[in-house]
Amino acid sequence: MTLDKRKLTLPELAHKKAAGERLVMVAVGEVLTAAWAERAGVDIIGVGDSLGMTLHGHENTLSMTVDQMIIHTQAVRRGAPNTLCLVSMPYGSYATPEMAITNAVRMMKESGADALKLQLGKEGAHIIKAVADAGVPVMSHVGLLPHKVHLMGGFKMQGGTADAAMKIIEDAKAIEQAGAIGLEIEAMPIEVGRAVDQAVSIFTFSIGAGAAGTCQLLNGYDLLGAFDTFKPKFAKRYANIAEIATQAFSDYAKDVRAGHFPDDEHSYHMKQEEAQKLAAILEKKGTGS
Repeated sequence: MTLDKRKLTLPELAHKKAAGERLVMVAVGEVLTAAWAERAGVDIIGVGDSLGMTLHGHENTLSMTVDQMIIHTQAVRRGAPNTLCLVSMPYGSYATPEMAITNAVRMMKESGADALKLQLGKEGAHIIKAVADAGVPVMSHVGLLPHKVHLMGGFKMQGGTADAAMKIIEDAKAIEQAGAIGLEIEAMPIEVGRAVDQAVSIFTFSIGAGAAGTCQLLNGYDLLGAFDTFKPKFAKRYANIAEIATQAFSDYAKDVRAGHFPDDEHSYHMKQEEAQKLAAILEKKGTGS
C-alpha cells in the first residue's frame, strides 16, 4: 500500500496525456474512503455530486448544494491530503457567469479542492471562460450530463449516432477553447469517446466511454460494492462491501440478543482492591447502616 505519495499538480495532467500515461480517479465523498484511495495510490479523487445518490439517498444529483459539496470536499481533503482533488459544482450553482464566478471562488477557497468541474458545453462556453478568467482551474463534461437527467430522459448513453457524436466533439472543442484544463467523457460508445479525446489537447477522464482518455474514473461506492441500489453498465465491482457490512451488522445483533456481546474481553474492569472497596460500600448502604 502507498502510504507516502506526492500529489499530482494540474500542469502535469496535460503532460501525462501527451506522454500517453494512464491515470486513476475515483469519486468518493467522505474521509474513510478517501483515505483508503490515497493509501492505494489513486491519482485523483473526484468529489462528485453523485454523492447525492450514494451518500444522501436522492434519486439523482440535483438536490446537492454548494454548502454540502464544500463540506464533503473538506472531509475528503482531510482523508487524502496528498491526492489531487476535483470537486463538482452542483446543479444551479453556475447558471450565469456572475453566479458561477462567485460560487467557484468560494468553493476553491473553502473546500480545499485543487480544481472544480461543471457541466457545460458549447452553449455555456462563455460561463466556462468567465470562471477560467477569474483564475479558477476549471474542467467541464460531455456526454451524459447528470444535471440534464430529465432533459436526456434518464441516465442513458449519449452519442449513439454520427450526428450526436459530432455535437459532443464540438462541445469538447468549445470547452477547451473556453479555457478549461480538463474534460470528463461520460457514457458514450467507445468510438465516440476516443474521438472526443483525440479532438482536444487538454486532460480527459472517462467513465463509461471505454478506454478513452488519459484517466479512468469509477464511483468509489460502485467499485467497492457499497452502493447497490443499482449498478451502471460501465461500473465494475471489485468488492462487495454492502454484503460484508450487512453480515457484520447481523452478526452483531445476534451476539447482543444472545448475550454473547459484550463479553469479558470487550469490557473494562476495576482494580481488584477498588472493586472490593466498592462492593463493601454498596453492601453497607444496602443494610441501611
